Amino acid sequence: MKRVAAASSIGTTIEFYDFFIYGTAAALAFPTVFFPEADATTATIASFATFAVAFFARPVGAIVFGHFGDLIGRKRTLVWTLLIMGAATVAIGLLPGYESGAFGLFENGIGIAAPILLVVLRFLQGFAVGGEWAGATLLTAEYAPEGKRGLYAMFPQLGPAFAFFLSSLTFLVASLTVGTASDAFLNYGWRVPFILSMVLVLVGLWVRLAVAETPVFAEAQAKRAAAPVAAPTKLPFLDAVRFQWKEILIAGGALASLFSLFYMGTAFLTSYATKPDQMGLDRNFVLVSGMIAAVFFGLSTAASAYYSDRIGRRRVIMVSVILAVPWVLLLFPILEAGGEFAFLVGLIGTLLIFGIAYGPAGALLPELFQARYRYTGAGMGYNLAGILGGAIPPLIAAPLIAGPGSIWVGVMLAVLSSISVFCTYLIVETKDKSMAETVDDGLVDAMTR
Repeated sequence: MKRVAAASSIGTTIEFYDFFIYGTAAALAFPTVFFPEADATTATIASFATFAVAFFARPVGAIVFGHFGDLIGRKRTLVWTLLIMGAATVAIGLLPGYESGAFGLFENGIGIAAPILLVVLRFLQGFAVGGEWAGATLLTAEYAPEGKRGLYAMFPQLGPAFAFFLSSLTFLVASLTVGTASDAFLNYGWRVPFILSMVLVLVGLWVRLAVAETPVFAEAQAKRAAAPVAAPTKLPFLDAVRFQWKEILIAGGALASLFSLFYMGTAFLTSYATKPDQMGLDRNFVLVSGMIAAVFFGLSTAASAYYSDRIGRRRVIMVSVILAVPWVLLLFPILEAGGEFAFLVGLIGTLLIFGIAYGPAGALLPELFQARYRYTGAGMGYNLAGILGGAIPPLIAAPLIAGPGSIWVGVMLAVLSSISVFCTYLIVETKDKSMAETVDDGLVDAMTR
C-alpha cells in the first residue's frame, strides 16, 4: 500500500503540476507572449480560452484511456497518461511566441502558428489528465482494505495540493531571478517550470512501473479467462452510458462546485490579483499566497478523506457545497476591500472549502461504478464536472468583471454550487460498498435499476 500510495500521489502531483503551471503562465505571461496585438481584456480572455480547451479535452481522454484502462489494466494506461502529459508540457516550454522566439530560435516569433500550437498542446494536456485522475484513484481504491478506502484514496487527491505548491514555487523562483515584468521572464523565465517537468515525469515513471496491477482488475481478468464461453468484448464507454448514465450526470453536477472553486482560485484569482486595474498586488506576494493556500488545501483534503470513512462521502461533500454558496457571494466583496490580507483570506477560504469536497471524491467516484467500466465511468463523471466548473467560469468571469461587475461572478459561482447541492442530495452513500463484488457483470441491472 505504501508503494501504491506513493505511485498515485506522485503521479497526480506531476500531472497536475504540468496542468497548473499553464494556469499560472496564462495569467502572468501568455497574454503578452501569444496574444500581443490584443488589448489587455481581450488578451486575458483569449489566454483563459486556451486554458479552457483542456477541460473539453478531458472527457475525450476519460473515454479513450478509460477504454484501455478497463480492458488492458490501470497500470499500463497510467504510464501513457504520464508520458503524453510530460511531452506536451515540455513542448509548451519550447514553443516560440507570436512575435518572440525561444532560446535563440525564431527570434521574430512564428505568428498565428504560436497560439494554434499552444491550443493543440493544451488539448493534449487535458487529454492526458482526463485519463490520469480516474486511473490514479482506482489504483488506490481497488487496493485499499475495506473501511479505509477514503483514507487511501486521499493520496492521489493530495497531488493537486502538492502541484499547486510546486507550480507557485517554481514561478516564484523564476520571478525572483529575472522578475515577472521583465523581458527576461517573458522570453524564457516562464518556460523554465515547463521544461523542468521532464525531471518529475522520469521520477513518476520509475515509481509507477514498480507497482503491480490492482487485485480487483486482476480478479476480473481471471474470471473472464476462466469462463467456459468467452464473453464478447464490449466498449466500456457504451456500457457506462447505457447502465449508469444517471451516476455520470449526478457526479458531474455534484463536483461542479468543486472545480469552480479550485480553478477560479488557482488560475483566475492569480490574474485578478496582479492586474493593475483590479487588485494590483505584487506578483511575488500572489505566488507566496498560493503556496500558503496549498497547505490549507492539502490539510482539508486529508481530513475530509479520513472522515468520509466514518460519516460517509455524501455528508462530507454536502458540507463543502453548502458552505460554497454563501462563500462565493462574499468572495469578491472581500477581494474588493483591497490589500494583501484580503486576497490571502479569499484564496485560503476558496481552496479550504474545495478541499473538503475533494478528499472524499477520490473514493466516491470509483465506488459509484461497476468494475468492468469503472475507469471510464469515474473519468467521465469527474471530467463532466471539469467542463461545468473548471472551463466555463474563468471564461465568463473576465467579461463579467469588465462589464456589470465582479459581484456577478459570485452569483454565477453560487448558481453552480446550488446545482451541486441538489446533485449531492441525490447521491446514494457508497462508503460500505465492496469494490470486488461488482466484478460480476450480472450485478449491473440490480445496481442500476
